[in-house]
Amino acid sequence: MADNVTSLFRSTAAHSPSMAALAREGGDGAGPIDFCIPCNPYFPTPAMFEEMAARLRDILTYYPSGADTITAELCDLLQLPPQCVAMGNGSTELITWIDHLLVRESLAIPVPTFGRWTDQPMETGKRVDMFPLQESSGFALDLAQYAEFIRKRGTRVAVVCNPNNPDGGYLHKQSLVQFMDAMADLDLVVVDESFLEFADAEAEPSVVQEAMIRPNVVVLRSLGKNFGLHGIRFGYLVANPALAGKVRSMLPKWNLNSFAEHVVFMLKEHGAEYAQSLQQVRRDRLDMAGQLSALPGLTVYPSQGNFLFVRLPVGAEGTVVRDRMLTEHRILVRECGNKIGSSSRFLRLVVRPQTDVRRLVSGMEQVLYGTRRGAAVPELGAGTSYSSGTAAVDRLVSETNGAGLPLAAQAFAGGGGGGGVGMPMAVPVPVPAAAQAGPQPVPAPMQAPPPLQTPAPMPAPVPAPAPMPMSAPAPMPTPAPMPAPAPMPAPMPAAAPMAPAAAMPGPTPPGVPARGGLTAAQVRGTTGPGLTPAPATGWPNAQSWPNAAGMGQAG
Repeated sequence: MADNVTSLFRSTAAHSPSMAALAREGGDGAGPIDFCIPCNPYFPTPAMFEEMAARLRDILTYYPSGADTITAELCDLLQLPPQCVAMGNGSTELITWIDHLLVRESLAIPVPTFGRWTDQPMETGKRVDMFPLQESSGFALDLAQYAEFIRKRGTRVAVVCNPNNPDGGYLHKQSLVQFMDAMADLDLVVVDESFLEFADAEAEPSVVQEAMIRPNVVVLRSLGKNFGLHGIRFGYLVANPALAGKVRSMLPKWNLNSFAEHVVFMLKEHGAEYAQSLQQVRRDRLDMAGQLSALPGLTVYPSQGNFLFVRLPVGAEGTVVRDRMLTEHRILVRECGNKIGSSSRFLRLVVRPQTDVRRLVSGMEQVLYGTRRGAAVPELGAGTSYSSGTAAVDRLVSETNGAGLPLAAQAFAGGGGGGGVGMPMAVPVPVPAAAQAGPQPVPAPMQAPPPLQTPAPMPAPVPAPAPMPMSAPAPMPTPAPMPAPAPMPAPMPAAAPMAPAAAMPGPTPPGVPARGGLTAAQVRGTTGPGLTPAPATGWPNAQSWPNAAGMGQAG
C-alpha cells in the first residue's frame, strides 16, 4: 500500500478512499482502523448485527415498503408528525433537493464545514457566501457577526451546522432560536443537526419543534452517523408541512432501501442500547481529547460531535501525516486541506474506543516526533504536496470564481482571483489584502476595503469592488481590485452608496452572481450587535430511548 497511498487519495471523488478500496489495497481484505468516518462505534450491538445477518436473504431479495411506511414508523419512534418529515437516502440527497427546490440565488454558510453545503449550490450556479470561522477564536461561530454578514451580503438562505463539522463547535438552542427569529425574512434557514445526538451541553438541544411552526426553517438530521450505519443511506428533515411536503413530493417512492426499513423497525426494541452507546461516545470524547492534548504542539479544539478537530505542530504537513499513519500504522485519519477555510495543518479524528485511541496516539507520536518528542515531521518540498479534494471542489476551483460565475465571464465582470476559492486559506495567494490570511488571525490593517453599503465602518472586512456597481447594470462586481489594490480606498466611498440602487430586486438570472457577489477567497466576517448565547440547561438522562428529535425522552 505504501507506494499507492497517494494515488488512492487522488483518484477518489471523496475526501478519502472508501473502506472497501482500502481493504482491497491492503491485500488481506481487512481495512485500517477508521478515525476518518464519523460513525458510532458502539451501535448496532453485536446481537443486532446477528439479527440482521439472519434476515439478510429476505432483506436483499424483496422490495422495501414505500417511504411513507418507513417514515411513519420513524415518526412514531421520534414523536414527530409524519407530515412534517421527509426521509432521504442519506442527508446528502436531502441537501440536493433543498438546493434545487428552496434556494433561489444565494446561500450563506460558515466555513470550514461539511463540503456539500458549499459544493452543491455552486454546482447549480448559486452564489455561496462563506463566513470564515477564525482559528484565533477556536473556530466558534458568533451568530451576531454571522447575521450582520448575511445582511451586508444580501444573502437569501442561511445555513448553520450544529455541531459543526469538522470542528464540533456547538450553539445553544436559545441562541439559534434568536437567530431564526432575526432571519425570519429570508427565503430559508437550514439548521443541520447531523451530529447533535452526540452533544451533551444541553438536555434538549434540537430546534425541530421551532422549525415545524416557522414558515422558513428546515432542520436536517442524520441516522447513519448516530446508528453507526453509514452504509445504509438514510436521514430525514423536519419542517412545517408545506416545506416538508414540497421535498417529499419530489422523492421516489422507493428512495429508502430494505436495510433502512429493517433498522428503523428494529430500533424500538433497542432504545436502551442506543442511549448507552451515545453516553459511551461522550465519555470517550473526553478521554481522547485528554490523550491527544498531551502530545507536544498538538492543539485540540472543543467539540460536541463524535470527532475532534486538531491542529498539527508547526512544521507538520497533514498529507504526510495522513499517508504515514496509513502505511506505517494502518490507521486512517481525515486530513482537512480540501475543506474551504481549513488547511493541511488540521486533522479531524473520529472518537473511538480507548484501545484504538492508544494505537492512534502511539502512531502519532512516532510519525510526528520519531524517537524524540517535539521534532515534528518536515513539510513537503515545494511543488510536491497534495491535499485530497472532492471532485466538485477541484472542478469549481478551476472553472468558477466561487460565486457560481464561470471563469469565461470574468473578463466581463472585471474579476479575478478565482484560483483562491478552494485552496487552503493558510497558503498565501496573490489577491488583495482582504483575501489573504485564511482562518488565521487577521490584523485589522489587512482588511482594507470597506463594505458594500457603508463608507467607513471600522471592521469593514467585507470587500466590495470599486467601479463595478456604477458600470455594470447587473451587479456582477467580482472584485476588480486585484490589478491595482492600492487605489482601492479612494474610489470606494463614492461607489458604495450606488450598491443598493444597483441591486437586483428579484431572483438573479442563472450564471450571474446574485447582488454583486464576490469570490469565495474575498469573503470575510463582520462584527455586529445582539444575539447573546444562552447558558447550558443541564445534562441528558439516557435511562430510556432518547428522542432523536432532541425533545426529551420517549416512553
